[in-house]
Amino acid sequence: MVVPYDVHDNSFVGTAYLPETTDAGNLTSFAGGDGSYRFAAGDLKARADFLKGGQLRLQADPSGTFSDPAGRRIVREQPAVDPHTTSFDAGAYYGIRSASAVLRVYKKPLRFGLYKADNTTRVWQEDKPLRWSTGGMRQSLERGADEQFFGGGEQNGSFSHRDRTVYVANNTNWNEGGYPNSQPFYLSSAGYGVYRNTFAPGVYDFGPSVHTGQQERRLDAYYFLGDAKRVIGDYTSLVGKPFMPPVYGLEPGDADCYLHNANQGERHTLDALKVADGYVENQMPLGWMLVNDGYGCGYENLAETAKGLQDRGAQLGLWTENGIDKLADQVKAGQRVAKLDVAWVGNGYGMALDACDQAKAGIEDNSDARGFVWMPVSWAGAQRCAVLWSGDQKLSWDFIRWQIPTYAGATLSGIAYNTGDVGSIYSHDAKMYARDLQAKTFLPAIMTMDGWARDITTGQKINQQPWVDGEPYTSINRKYLQLRERLMPYLYTLAEQAARTGVGSIRPLWLEYPDDPKTLGAQARYEYLAGDDFLVAPVYKDSETRDGIYLPKGTWTDYWTGKRYKGPTTIDGYHAPLDTLPLFVRSGAIVPMWPQGTTSWKTRDKTRLGWDVYASQPGRHTYTLYEDDGVTRDFAKGAAATQRVTSTTGPSGTTLDVGASKGDYRGKASERAYTFTVHGAAPHRVTLDGRALPAGSWSYDAKKGVTTVRTPSLSTSRAFELRLG
Repeated sequence: MVVPYDVHDNSFVGTAYLPETTDAGNLTSFAGGDGSYRFAAGDLKARADFLKGGQLRLQADPSGTFSDPAGRRIVREQPAVDPHTTSFDAGAYYGIRSASAVLRVYKKPLRFGLYKADNTTRVWQEDKPLRWSTGGMRQSLERGADEQFFGGGEQNGSFSHRDRTVYVANNTNWNEGGYPNSQPFYLSSAGYGVYRNTFAPGVYDFGPSVHTGQQERRLDAYYFLGDAKRVIGDYTSLVGKPFMPPVYGLEPGDADCYLHNANQGERHTLDALKVADGYVENQMPLGWMLVNDGYGCGYENLAETAKGLQDRGAQLGLWTENGIDKLADQVKAGQRVAKLDVAWVGNGYGMALDACDQAKAGIEDNSDARGFVWMPVSWAGAQRCAVLWSGDQKLSWDFIRWQIPTYAGATLSGIAYNTGDVGSIYSHDAKMYARDLQAKTFLPAIMTMDGWARDITTGQKINQQPWVDGEPYTSINRKYLQLRERLMPYLYTLAEQAARTGVGSIRPLWLEYPDDPKTLGAQARYEYLAGDDFLVAPVYKDSETRDGIYLPKGTWTDYWTGKRYKGPTTIDGYHAPLDTLPLFVRSGAIVPMWPQGTTSWKTRDKTRLGWDVYASQPGRHTYTLYEDDGVTRDFAKGAAATQRVTSTTGPSGTTLDVGASKGDYRGKASERAYTFTVHGAAPHRVTLDGRALPAGSWSYDAKKGVTTVRTPSLSTSRAFELRLG
């Protein structure tokens, strides 16, 4: 809209020139078969392709030709057309039937509706014809009475969008309401999702009449049918499944400028090793370090720095603001992490996606490592190559609050790795830092940004490592970093599941409990699930009490006290002093854990593994652990192993059937001893393969209701049975 005007005393008069809009007219032609159909309404030409896997691609263009500006940059390989379709004339519309759906093509005027195979149950239905102007094209849909909408990529501060307008574009607003990592995709509780195949920005209005459109005079939409997880899986199959990270990528990262740092005084790249020593001395995990920032801070002694970090259990990462022309040499010197910043990829869209693909390939083409890339502005497809980072934020209690639904909601767009700086970048407060670290303990990736922060109270420059505030904060931060490290087998298995299914680990409650309307309420908005076993309800106020913790159906165990709650229920007044993250575990959970005190994937004891089993309720539950070497790409060739554990609880006690570890990979342990912590009734005896274990190998904690069992070293190639009865 162009508005010429004159301003007089804070008011103006002017004329607005609005672009003329055109609506699709009556259907003038219908033809096709074998899965591909073409229609016309005057100059508007449209096309529907039914694709294998039950998907539909619908295109429309008033120019009369079908273009594809994105080409193969987002959708690298087009799905094949499913020829098994038929068409029929129903009078008011033509119907096109596939095995899973019926597309209605209405005649007067041309409109579309997608129905299930019975041609009665509506999936979506246009309530107005397609409308276009010089600036874009809009699709208008009827909204179901209880229909909910999700997606749009990273939408800061929200995960559900009914009665909201979502902007699908790239911006650098890092705060609540920003959308730096948005995607032209949304998901409906009506049983479908839609991806708009474009690099053009868009606006999705999920009001009483749903209006979605991009800034281009064309429609190119892929529709996916099924429940939310299937839709996410089909969408990511199209644009790229989430990448499989190296195990050190799931460990904490640390970033700062070391060469000639104006904030820190004269320093050199090798000074990064002193900070890495701090993690070792404070018994805190560290997986990788960014040792420059690209904005005038380069590097020196790169190979020596990389070797020094590797000796301390960490990998070298580098920042770039303007390109990756030096990446090959840097990788050969030891770089394994690349962070792309806004000065280079800030325009987003195709530029960011190309950079992401190239950076990941640059690491993999010059080493046997897995590409591990971070970026702050992205588009559809970026999940295949990067951790998406929510940008430079300032610390506040609100900052902790709104990030909770942000990262959970991103999962509903197939973004498996979405995170923010622990404690933000520019501000520091010991208490807020500790609470934010707790809130991010279960995120698939976390990083501390050092070197830019000032204390909120004093205004003085302060570093951001998790020990800088002294006690009690150091011990509290260590507690959660070590907990995260112990849970690495669980988090790593979730990463493999994301790479295979498209569904990330951090989930809004709705994804696992879609039939529970309270999972969309205000209380559940500020908590998330890690996998389907852990419910995390971070404290986001300056308080030692957490109210409004919603637990859905099932039995939930307080991770710290062992107290059990029967859901659905809401907990108010939960006592959460600074060292306590409200954390609950689902009954039936079987959680693999590395040994107590583990601080690095490199130094962990491979001959020991823990299993934390929640067997307080009758039932049968299974879990499959995934393992590989953690660093190379050999897993893609099948170098991996799985181990299945089944827990059965009944009147006579609990039986754990532990399967053999099937498969092989470099460094796999041939034997290991197991520690089981079984939450449930006190046993009278414990047997291993029918033989009673000596009393000294197991014990029962009556206060927490937990039996601890330690087995001798057992071959990983054979199954065994542990019985508590």
